[in-house]
Parts: sequence; C-alpha cells; structure tokens
Amino acid sequence: MNPIMQKCYNIMITGRVQDIGFRSLIEDIARLYDVRGFSFNDTDGSVKMVCCGDNGTITDFLDEIRAKGTQKGTVIEDIASEEIPFHIYLPQRFLRLYTDELADIGRKLDKGNEHLQQILIHTSELPGIKDGIDNLNSKFDSFIIEQREHNMRMDEHNQWMKGHLVKMDEQNQWMKEHNQRLEQILLKLAEK
Repeated sequence: MNPIMQKCYNIMITGRVQDIGFRSLIEDIARLYDVRGFSFNDTDGSVKMVCCGDNGTITDFLDEIRAKGTQKGTVIEDIASEEIPFHIYLPQRFLRLYTDELADIGRKLDKGNEHLQQILIHTSELPGIKDGIDNLNSKFDSFIIEQREHNMRMDEHNQWMKGHLVKMDEQNQWMKEHNQRLEQILLKLAEK
C-alpha cells in the first residue's frame, strides 16, 4: 500500500452488531480488501473502527460489510465515517481488539442467560417431540415387520417359480422330442 494514496477513517457501526461474530466478519472482509486497522465493541453497543486503505477501497469495504453483515444476522442501522486528515500507524493486518471490561462481560453473561432461558422454554416441547418420534419409530418397526413378511412370501413365490420353470423346461424338452418324432413320421409319409 502506498501511504500517499491511502485514506484513514474513524467508523462507527450502530444497530444489532455485537455478540454475533460481526467483528470477525469485518476482519475477514478487511483482509480481503487489504484494509489495515482495527475494530472493537464499544460500551454504547456499537462497533467502532479505525482503518486505512487505498482511495475508493474503504467505500467498497463498507459496502461489503453492509451486504454480508445482513446475511449473518446483523442489523445495521447506520455506518458513520469521518476521514482522519493525517497518517496513522496501524498494524499490517486488520485486527479485532478485545475490549471486554467487567461491565461488558456481565452484559454478555446476561445475554447467555437469556439464551439458556429460551433453550429451557423450548425443551419443554421435547416430550411432545419425543412422543412423535416414538410413534414414527413404532410405525417404522411395523413397516419393517410387514416388509420382512412380504419378502418371505416373495421368496416362497420365487421358489415355486423355480420349480415351475424346471417343469416348463421338462415340458419343452418333451415337446422338442415329440416334434422330432412327428417330423420323422411326416418325412416317412412324404416318401410314400
């Protein structure tokens, strides 16, 4: 990157942008666009960044964040950016900074507890789901038994068919011999 052609920006992304892996996505996109800088979760619920890139690259970078962020479940309300009018020394690769203070850790634990409560609510539905699965398994077991009985009847039928084919082969052999005898008789009659 040519430092003369670079522009550096302070960026703030607001909305539902924390606790869903959004900064990891930002980091991946930044590396794709060769943007240098860092991002962090702020206590106000936003994600903030300082980044530098070639002219026009930052716009493409932010467009990609907006597009892919919504696919990941992020709700971006606004992306505010302001150009920094001087050069900033940044890491060679884009980084996520870990700024988890005790208050932020407590907030994340509260979020985790909310998720656990939702799981507990949904597990109350498990007995009904289990009954449905047990019912399906019972029907499947009955189907397997019926299929085995059908297969046994088909085996008996196939054995009968083999016996019948042997008899048919014997009949065909007898008919062949009979036809040969008739042919000989017809030849003798034709000679007279």
